Amino acid sequence: MHNRIARSRRIPLALAASALLGTTALSGCSVANSEEATSGGSSAPSDTLRVVLQQEPPTLEACESNLTSTGVVIRSTITEPLIERNPTSGELEPKLATEWSSKDDKTWTLKLREGVKFHDGSEFTAADAVATIDRAVNSKLGCNVEGYVFGDDDLKLKEVDDYTVEVTAAKKDPILPLRLSFLEVVPEETSATEKVREPIGTGPYKLDDWQAGQSINASAYTDYWGEAPEFQKANYQWRSEGSVRAAMITSGEADIATGLSPEDNIGDLGVSYPNNETVALRMHADKAPFDDIRIRRAVNYAIDKESIVASLYGGRDKAAAQLVPSGVVGHSEDLPVWEYNAQKAKDLVAEAKAAGTDVSAPINLVVRTAQFPKIQELAQVIQEQLTQAGLSVNLKMLETSQHLTYQVRPFPTKEDGAIMLMTQHGNQAGDAAFTVDQYMTTKGAQSAFGTPELDKLIAQADAATGDDRQAAFEKVFKYQNDEVVQFAHIAHQTGMLGISQSVAYEPNSSSGDELRLAEVTAAK
Repeated sequence: MHNRIARSRRIPLALAASALLGTTALSGCSVANSEEATSGGSSAPSDTLRVVLQQEPPTLEACESNLTSTGVVIRSTITEPLIERNPTSGELEPKLATEWSSKDDKTWTLKLREGVKFHDGSEFTAADAVATIDRAVNSKLGCNVEGYVFGDDDLKLKEVDDYTVEVTAAKKDPILPLRLSFLEVVPEETSATEKVREPIGTGPYKLDDWQAGQSINASAYTDYWGEAPEFQKANYQWRSEGSVRAAMITSGEADIATGLSPEDNIGDLGVSYPNNETVALRMHADKAPFDDIRIRRAVNYAIDKESIVASLYGGRDKAAAQLVPSGVVGHSEDLPVWEYNAQKAKDLVAEAKAAGTDVSAPINLVVRTAQFPKIQELAQVIQEQLTQAGLSVNLKMLETSQHLTYQVRPFPTKEDGAIMLMTQHGNQAGDAAFTVDQYMTTKGAQSAFGTPELDKLIAQADAATGDDRQAAFEKVFKYQNDEVVQFAHIAHQTGMLGISQSVAYEPNSSSGDELRLAEVTAAK
């Protein structure tokens, strides 16, 4: 029996994910509070922190928080995890759990923070922690975080007392606390059969309203257990054009803008940071021509990655040889980037055609609109280079809701032609397990195909520790590049925020995935 404060309101019934995704980004650059704007790139003092995003979040459902467009709003702002990863040091730090330990790397005991209240006024206890984990990992809700972080295995959960929880993995899992850092805690009453549109959390800000297609508003939570944020209110808007977002910063209409590049004319108000994102093409091998590995190799040879990085991104990004960047466990500096060799690409296409592969079969290059700067230009360059190699490529620019149907299993089955998805993968956790388990295993949530041998290599790497873990994941990435070739890697990215003269914020490698508003202060 738990000593609980009665819920002041029930969790709103969830809306089906598809019902949330029909909004469109607004054009123009006028935003709320714009009457406060002054010339010179700053604004009059305000208690409202104004953020402009590339796109409207598809959902604010807590168990979808690993989606960049969702996490940038809610993670550690509206909701909070049990354990939080420091993006600078990589160390795990206490949040709603104050300590954690294990004697066997299989059963972990977590001590929870006392005196924490949800935004509805109810107490946070072990029942909420257990329900959050069970809902996201063990239920049939289909949370994105389940496939991204936990895979197919369920967790056994036990409430030891009101502020102690035991979590037992199906097998030894030395990084289980790191996995748990991806779960944003919600109240026990949250539906386990439907996803919610507006979550109740414990964070420094509570969600006030979400006006579909227009804005999201939040306010500082007066009963927050931690240090109160400096700004009393927060307003999120979204504009798809980078130049528009930049203009909102330079004119004083917004305080922080995401997803910018120097070409957006942001000037000195653009702040670069090393993010954790890698752009790649994921090829589905269930249809011609991608059912022939020669074609998948031809795609890799046909794309001039170095020129793309130089011409589109000013040399700030780095041509990629694998899905994780430097600094992530498993990244190998010795793995070579596929060379650009247009003639070799043509020869492989011709060889596949001679062997009976239908190389004229359509390829659908599926790309998310406004996902990152110059994405449409990048897609057009890739389309042209693959066409020059002798392939037939259709470019499909989709909004977030449509793109998500291609991103995660089950993938569309009635597509006319093969699928090649442009993906922007961010490894926020700093360990390759969070990449390969979802993207490369046979049943991975974002894997188009796999092999028994690759599954075996991944299982061995997941169980390894220390130097053996690094070496095992390096072997996984090499095998993928040599024997599977599911991906054509493009570039490891560098992020840029627009930050007005009115505020102070130091971005880090996770700022593109979780913009912690409590860390933003007024400029001194």
